[in-house]
Amino acid sequence: MAEKKSLYQEFSKGIIKENPVLRLVLGTCPTLATTVSVTNSLGMGIAATIVLICSNIVISALRKIIPSKIRIPAYIVVIASFVTIVQMLVKAFVPALNDALGVYLPLIVVNCIILGRAEAFAGKNPVIASAVDGLGMGIGFTFALLIMSTIREVIGSGSFLDGIDSLTKVFGVTSFTGFHDILSQPVGILVMAPGGFLVFGFVMALANKIAQGKGEKKAELSGCSACPMAHACSLVNTDDSCDSKAKESENK
Repeated sequence: MAEKKSLYQEFSKGIIKENPVLRLVLGTCPTLATTVSVTNSLGMGIAATIVLICSNIVISALRKIIPSKIRIPAYIVVIASFVTIVQMLVKAFVPALNDALGVYLPLIVVNCIILGRAEAFAGKNPVIASAVDGLGMGIGFTFALLIMSTIREVIGSGSFLDGIDSLTKVFGVTSFTGFHDILSQPVGILVMAPGGFLVFGFVMALANKIAQGKGEKKAELSGCSACPMAHACSLVNTDDSCDSKAKESENK
């Protein structure tokens, strides 16, 4: 029987030990796309955290009445509902952020971090523990985004917190617009796609080093079984050979 974790352990695991981006290697698409600026990363992190907490709470509360055969569609409906609410609020109060995030804001619906926590945790645990898990994973996701975006914006654009007034004006603060001209010759490639992969690799390597120093395993891509949705996928077997299962299904 697995050892029961305290609420603090459930919260803290998502920050370093099981960081969804740097340790579980999930949500890499929005990570690479939104980390060109700290403002965009902060907005995406807050939006994803709100959806994580709310969807975890509802899914956990309904876990005993959702039929097993339709749990994934049910989870998606719950997640999509909260994403729609968050997107409408962002459009209403922070339209500049909505324009900057573009399609990646509504795509939170299919973010594997959100759906993965619903399937792997919220669908099997009490409401409070699920809420804490969502908060920890959301903070861990935001933390990873902020680290990458700080490196990319400062070195790649020569600025920091550029456009932050689009967020702070919600609280009535419009005088601070960020720091500009930090570097006279920024390295422009870091705000491009190749630079995103480069920074992601270095930050992930650093997270691995820290985790290994604490006795944790190195983060690796180990086939389909590493995915939090693996046990819900009909194409996965114990040998991690998705292709062989797919071919077997076609032959039938």
